[in-house]
Amino acid sequence: MTQRIANFNPGPAALPLPVLEEIQQEFLDFRSSGMSILEISHRSKLFESVLNDAAERTKRLLKLDHRYQVLFLQGGASLQFCMVPMNLAIPGKPSAYVDTGTWASNAIKEARVLEKDVHVVASSQDREYTYIPSSIPVPPGASYLHITSNNTIRGTQWDRFPDAGDTPLVSDMSSDIFSRAFDPAPFGFIYAGAQKNAGPAGVTLVVIRNDLLERVPANLPTMLKYTTFAGKNSMYNTPPCFAVYVVRLVLKWIEETVGGLEKMENLNRRKAKLLYDYLDSQDFYRGTAEPGSRSLMNVTFRLPSEELEQKFIRESLAESLGGLKGHRSVGGCRASLYNAVGMEWVESLVSFMKRFVEKNG
Repeated sequence: MTQRIANFNPGPAALPLPVLEEIQQEFLDFRSSGMSILEISHRSKLFESVLNDAAERTKRLLKLDHRYQVLFLQGGASLQFCMVPMNLAIPGKPSAYVDTGTWASNAIKEARVLEKDVHVVASSQDREYTYIPSSIPVPPGASYLHITSNNTIRGTQWDRFPDAGDTPLVSDMSSDIFSRAFDPAPFGFIYAGAQKNAGPAGVTLVVIRNDLLERVPANLPTMLKYTTFAGKNSMYNTPPCFAVYVVRLVLKWIEETVGGLEKMENLNRRKAKLLYDYLDSQDFYRGTAEPGSRSLMNVTFRLPSEELEQKFIRESLAESLGGLKGHRSVGGCRASLYNAVGMEWVESLVSFMKRFVEKNG
């Protein structure tokens, strides 16, 4: 069997090994059906039980009450950039956005394409998106306040979510959902592409509060209305069955093996602290996010030169440390510490970084 590498990919990202092993074990014969999960009908009670269990585990982990529905959609978080304003923007009321980097900027662009009244109420562009703004003025009567909870490219994350008052908080949580515990009460809507922290590519998790479903315009295309999927238990058309199945297994792992989000958060904080503490202890590597806004999920850093960064990435891969190249738009290096990344992988990375300094510092 080929040895698995320490996988720091930013997405699609590492999946828990027990999940991969369970997929392997039941791949050809799912629950004694004589069929693979890839072959069973999405209309069958067998698949419906998988989808329903994934939704129920989502509700338990996020502590969602009866006011929330869990949907499984397609198109990634990028499709949600337009679906959110199409469905949730109230005519005559502005939609407020906080711009903290590439994905937040893309969400703003899509809302403007639809000619919505978009107010960018705060931005960290002035310092190259290296921090999370502290002052968030929400326009009176705003339709919603949109944030990106974790910024994968720049390595920043909301430590405390903004107070939007009575305005529903909308968040793209693609890269940190299920990584920590938080109070869901201020949120009217949460969406997350699964491929970073919740499962494989191909499914988008949506959490919507029931009162927001009442906003959905009747004249939207069928496949772009949240009411379409809420009314059909995410099965108006064929859902991404395999991806939903894997999400269920990942949530089962978080619940039953890790022990819930509080324990998951504790582990994630310890992993991030190990790496940030090392970055702060020397001057060869330089963290790019401001300390008060650092992400637990994506640790971004630079070396003294681009040549050394390229060498670092080549030599790290040779030592079975993969996925450390920074995003093409900003360069540098990035270690993504998602839930499935074990402490031993982070320890191996820090050890390699120390050896690299000895040879090249």
